[in-house]
Amino acid sequence: MSTQSGLSRVIPATEVTEGAGVTVHRTIGTPTLRNLDPFMMLDHFNTDNPDDYIAGFPSHPHRGFITFTYMIDGDMEHKDSMGNTGNLGPGGAQWMKAASGVIHSEMPKQENGLMRGFQLWINLPAANKMDTPEYQEYKADAFPVVETSGYRVKVIMGTFADASSPIKDEITDVSYLDVQLEPGEKFSHDLPTVNNSFLYVYGDSGQLDGQHAPLHTLTTLANKEAPHNFVAGEQGARFVLVSGKPINEPVVQYGPFVMNTREEIDQAMRDYQENNFVRDRAWVNRKK
Repeated sequence: MSTQSGLSRVIPATEVTEGAGVTVHRTIGTPTLRNLDPFMMLDHFNTDNPDDYIAGFPSHPHRGFITFTYMIDGDMEHKDSMGNTGNLGPGGAQWMKAASGVIHSEMPKQENGLMRGFQLWINLPAANKMDTPEYQEYKADAFPVVETSGYRVKVIMGTFADASSPIKDEITDVSYLDVQLEPGEKFSHDLPTVNNSFLYVYGDSGQLDGQHAPLHTLTTLANKEAPHNFVAGEQGARFVLVSGKPINEPVVQYGPFVMNTREEIDQAMRDYQENNFVRDRAWVNRKK
């Protein structure tokens, strides 16, 4: 159950089984929080038990949105129906604009050890849902890091201070920061008041705007002029801070298809069943 403070909500993660039997911790995309426009789903995977991830995510389709995967620990191999292949290693990220249609697989390249990261689904406006797919993949050292005596911020998407991510997306303009705080230190950040934003704690805990922010919880952030403040606990804290401008359009979702109408969902299902799903080859940008 979520709790509410002003316009903010605290959403504990729910264990969900996905793919061929992979255990993930989901916050956005649950009965408690169906979506947070433009975000359709947030999955956090975090385990050193191979039984939780070894089966991976065999071939499956996507249409109408963007999948964004940030790998913190472990190695995941990507293959898709257009011939793209890649290995997403520790600290790397993959941005895949499925748009008109992509069929891909994501399979672990390790048999033991820690597998940790996030997958975020970002909706697309109606005008872009049937665009040609695009694909961007970058290794860890491609992402800038801003460090002070109290915190370390890795810029995964968007900008922070004078640093900018190599991932470019003019349609969604999403900001995605990985923040690591020393014990007792404070992090403040202004967010656009027109955006929907959230913070997900995945390392220890702290206080967000004076409210306890425990491990494995997502807090939606109230729109306000003043910056949000996070103070780390005695063991420090680590979290992702994500923000995006809402699309404000009708959403109809059926599994891996996110469209605007039921008729478009029905068409996606027919296309997939009749082997007409993949229409275009993705534009690829991969940072070696």
